Amino acid sequence: MNKKILVTRSSMPPMEEYIDEIRDIWDSRWMTNMGIKHQELQKELKEYLGVENIDLLVNGHMSLELSMQALNLKGEVITTPFTFASTTHAIVRNGLKPVFCDINKNDFTIDVNQIEDLITDQTCAIVPVHVYGNICDVEAIQKIADKYGLKVIYDAAHAFGVKYKGHGIATYGDVSCFSFHATKVFNTIEGGAVCFSDKNKDFGLNIYRLKNFGIRGPEVVDAVGANAKMNEFCAAMGLCNLRHVDAEIAKRKAVAEAYGACLEGIEGIQLNPVQKYVTPNYSYFPVIFHEKEFGATRNEVQKKLEEYGIYTRKYFYPLTNTFDAFHGKYDAGKTPVALHISKRVLTLPLYADLRPEEAAQIADLVIRCKK
Repeated sequence: MNKKILVTRSSMPPMEEYIDEIRDIWDSRWMTNMGIKHQELQKELKEYLGVENIDLLVNGHMSLELSMQALNLKGEVITTPFTFASTTHAIVRNGLKPVFCDINKNDFTIDVNQIEDLITDQTCAIVPVHVYGNICDVEAIQKIADKYGLKVIYDAAHAFGVKYKGHGIATYGDVSCFSFHATKVFNTIEGGAVCFSDKNKDFGLNIYRLKNFGIRGPEVVDAVGANAKMNEFCAAMGLCNLRHVDAEIAKRKAVAEAYGACLEGIEGIQLNPVQKYVTPNYSYFPVIFHEKEFGATRNEVQKKLEEYGIYTRKYFYPLTNTFDAFHGKYDAGKTPVALHISKRVLTLPLYADLRPEEAAQIADLVIRCKK
């Protein structure tokens, strides 16, 4: 390869389009506090995602953390360690106890067959994670939640635009939290959102209070809140990127298909599955390397690709229940599938500007590592 290829690259609109979008901010000088751009993006995202309610926040992490506060959760939360740090940290920072459930080996989402065994009289919620754009078994999870009276908060950071049986993925559970970080399929430079149904109207009021200091009017502050508002420049980037997101996903699909055409059927390689009834967003391209059959470890493949200027990511590794921050608190041996996958997974470069022929070249280099 003649150029450095990173694992991801931000999607951006033409510069002129963004400049045109932000031009009126110079006229109004309204740069934050739920301005016109914020309101427009909120309206357009509500329609695009097919949700009843949505609120925009400064980032995906605060969407998760404040959602848990808005639901007044207390006690234990069942979740997965096969995720980004944010998921677990949001639970712990709310004074809640994470109870780690293993994942299934096929699509890397929470193993719904193990959830009930982890429920105690202290359990208040389930926080499943849609991984790589793969969605959790939302129907089984809701059935369990209804049976035990639990809240369901989805970490949907990887699942923007994904649909299940024709419905937007954020229509499931009590709350779905998105990240609009620069590396995601859809970005607002930095940002996040919470989606919720009409049955959770109190949640909407609570999340608004929490993201805006508890301020309800010029002279009314009726709650203690934080500062988690999305600014107008980020909202403007979102408005621009939303116009192009379907085209960007189509480009990602072409890259993923190029990888798949080369790597499918290679002994020792496990690829991301195509889930039934799911309209995917091609957010990541994870490859699981089973070293006995492939003949090389994940680390060896990563090192070899770096020699050619191709940078991959061990995503997710390490598991959150092995973080130094939680040393001695959790036993990763209780989530053996997640531990096994975390030591073997490598996400290959995937972004809209990557050409399918470049993906094929990367795949060829991967295959050359086989012994």
